[in-house]
Amino acid sequence: MKSSTKDKMKGSFHEAKGKVREMAGDITDNPKLEVEGKVEKIAGKARKKIGQVKKVFGH
Repeated sequence: MKSSTKDKMKGSFHEAKGKVREMAGDITDNPKLEVEGKVEKIAGKARKKIGQVKKVFGH
């Protein structure tokens, strides 16, 4: 599997995981968990973008 595809898959996974954490933090009124979720979601989006860039350059 190409590294660009791996990056996109991992990014999607982390983005989904971050959304769940963010929602859990909101539901339980835990601001720390909510922030951790937002950070992980953003990191996942960045990882997906890296995969897209790699695909453009053929990596």
